Amino acid sequence: MTATASSTTASIASSGAVHPVDERLPAGKLTALGLQHVLVMYAGAVAVPLIVGRALKLSPDEVALLISADLFCCGIATLIQALGATQWFGIKLPVMMGVTFASVAPMVAIANANPGQNGAQLLFGAIIGAGVVSILIAPLVSRMLRFFPPVVTGTIIAVIGISLMRVGINWIFGNPVGPTAPAIVDPVYAKWLAEVTSPGSSVPPVPKGLAIVPSVPNPKYADLGGLGIAALVLVSILLIVKYAKGFIANISVLLGIVIGAVVATVFGFMTFEKVGKAPWVDVVLPFHFGMPIFDPILILTMTLIMIVVMIESTGMFLALGEMTDRNITQKDLARGLRTDGLGTLIGGIFNTFPYTSFSQNVGLVAVTGIKSRYVCVAGGVILIVLGLLPKMAALVESLPTVVLGGAGLVMFGMVAATGIRILGGVDFKGNRHNAMIVAVSIGVGMIPLIAPNFKQWMPHGIHSLVESGILLASIAAVGLNLFLNGAKQDDAAIIAAAKQAEAH
Repeated sequence: MTATASSTTASIASSGAVHPVDERLPAGKLTALGLQHVLVMYAGAVAVPLIVGRALKLSPDEVALLISADLFCCGIATLIQALGATQWFGIKLPVMMGVTFASVAPMVAIANANPGQNGAQLLFGAIIGAGVVSILIAPLVSRMLRFFPPVVTGTIIAVIGISLMRVGINWIFGNPVGPTAPAIVDPVYAKWLAEVTSPGSSVPPVPKGLAIVPSVPNPKYADLGGLGIAALVLVSILLIVKYAKGFIANISVLLGIVIGAVVATVFGFMTFEKVGKAPWVDVVLPFHFGMPIFDPILILTMTLIMIVVMIESTGMFLALGEMTDRNITQKDLARGLRTDGLGTLIGGIFNTFPYTSFSQNVGLVAVTGIKSRYVCVAGGVILIVLGLLPKMAALVESLPTVVLGGAGLVMFGMVAATGIRILGGVDFKGNRHNAMIVAVSIGVGMIPLIAPNFKQWMPHGIHSLVESGILLASIAAVGLNLFLNGAKQDDAAIIAAAKQAEAH
């Protein structure tokens, strides 16, 4: 930490004054500021359970349950991180915890390969295992910063954003498989097959050119009405960003989704039957999908993602220390990173996902100048309350994918833009190796997107490990940086990169 933060902390301690981080604000102001933090992160927080729940092919009620569980666990993890719990957990800074987008691609890959309850058990088993490993290795990770300079973290975050863009685009036009696939089975052939397989029926004449595979265009794919709503959401977000100021501009994505939902309701794209049937209050229970299944390869996959996430969190914590004038020690970092692991463990138990500090909320600390960690404690309490309101989760689940698609282009594109911004601070002129690291790592990360069947001759056990472009890019970037640049630690560059990552 810098001499400025150290001297400020020392002077506050010697004078006996309360540090701004530990300041307790009036209840009304605390609630309003906490709600602002929740609104800033809300759209990103609910996006992940929607993506993964639909990839698992869960029922709408079960997707709504994932949303409730996610908000509930966001609140629990935030309270632990901001308040502290024992000497081992909680960095005691103004940190909001949420599901990391870095984990989405590997989770979707697991879900696509194993849909339904079995896939949920495998997924939550991997998350629980990764959470336990993350708690154990947190002190070690806090010393690994030199392996993750901005050229590495910027590349990884850019690949995360690029990989996620496919999800947002499929939300707009229709998924590549399922009811909105680009092609469907010819209805004539489907009718013939139904007649043949019905009990006691005679075999009707075989239709000419019989093919029980998708072969005709799907009229639901790229529907113009849906495209119009997605475009409206995107335009609304852009107009709010341009003409609004302060808090309203900060929640532009959330407001864009609300506008899209209203228009979708008017035109019949969105209905509220599921909201009406959902109870007002319900308790989030652990292991809803049964006991988790612990697959070593899947646990390794999620652990590698957690290491990347924890390195990013380390940069965030150092940047927050700068913003709040609090000296961050190695023990503080280890406590914060252990909480990432504990939040992930709790998430797996309560049917949800890996957790990390939300950097858009770190950016909000810089924008508002409010340094008190109790603002985030208030935000955590609000999230817990929202997680206990199933009607709220059912309302989110009822959103048409086209509404989410318009917002997804912004959310996921901003992740990629964050990586690009971090790379903007990298020295490419004085060090030609950095360009090579970025070029090769992004190329390797694109392999699963461009050629998804590249792994067909590889051992099946490693498929889940190599089908994530984010993991491949991470391994390539770390390895190439170590080979070409060595392992030099530069805390100032890492802090600067973390401050650039407000939008991630």
